[in-house]
Amino acid sequence: MAAIRTEGLTKRYGHDVYAVDDLSMTVEEGEVFGFLGPNGAGKSTTIDILLDYVRPTAGSATVLGYDAQRGAEEIHRRVGILPDGYSLYDRLSGRDHVEFAVDLKGAADDPEEVLERVGLDAAAAARPAGTYSKGMSQRLALGMALVGDPDLLILDEPSTGLDPDGIRDIREITLDHAAAGGTVFFSSHVLSQVEAVCDRVGILNRGRLVAVDTIEGLRDAVGTGSTIKLTVDTPPTGLVAETLDGVADVVVDGATVRATCTEPLAKMAVIDAVRAAGSAVLDIETRQPSLEDLFTEYTHTDGENVEARGADR
Repeated sequence: MAAIRTEGLTKRYGHDVYAVDDLSMTVEEGEVFGFLGPNGAGKSTTIDILLDYVRPTAGSATVLGYDAQRGAEEIHRRVGILPDGYSLYDRLSGRDHVEFAVDLKGAADDPEEVLERVGLDAAAAARPAGTYSKGMSQRLALGMALVGDPDLLILDEPSTGLDPDGIRDIREITLDHAAAGGTVFFSSHVLSQVEAVCDRVGILNRGRLVAVDTIEGLRDAVGTGSTIKLTVDTPPTGLVAETLDGVADVVVDGATVRATCTEPLAKMAVIDAVRAAGSAVLDIETRQPSLEDLFTEYTHTDGENVEARGADR
């Protein structure tokens, strides 16, 4: 059973404004799935439809096997949600918030353990939430989402306001939840965070799904290749990409040689060619395209070309 499945999901406002446009995707049980897209791409609208906060114009969505509209009550019992733009009760303490979440879900969680898990100590737990910093509020909202050990954890911009320690905690909690058999639907603008935790990612652009794959699969689909940077004693002469198999581009800038390689073995060919040109290699650096590079490629390119290269529906 898929944790999330959408088929032809569409949300239209008026006659021609599409927040979500024919979205078909599957999130498997037990995976950490990154859901990415520029502002206004339709990510939050998709999450709202999954939780029945918004009704779709067309198509269908199921969450944990339940129809998102007809089975909303059961879905809410089995899903933990950290929404973007949540609200807390200023006068209630952190402990009060967690106790409320425990009662609401009929769970048996110990509020102190939940608060400790998200990095809020006893003193912080006793304070009114209205006195919390943004980072503390984010930790509290995450703790409430974890109550009841949900089968599916939906995290919408979970790193907002967190310091590096908080971001690391989010990463560990996400991986622990998946390791215990839960599913995590992870929407974030912090692409390094997504790259560190997600098994697969889906990229939404203008309401349409333009890619779904592992990060390595996205690299292969885009074909940007990896980069090798060589530091040399003297600039090599006569070094051109056309003479090297699997090399898309070569730039010689003084004592630095950069080459974009579309095949793994091409890196050695670049090193051999530099040496054959009479230069000694003093240092070697290699770099794979980051998720940020791939995100830019999929969202800042003409939509038709991107979909033809990358969409996995």
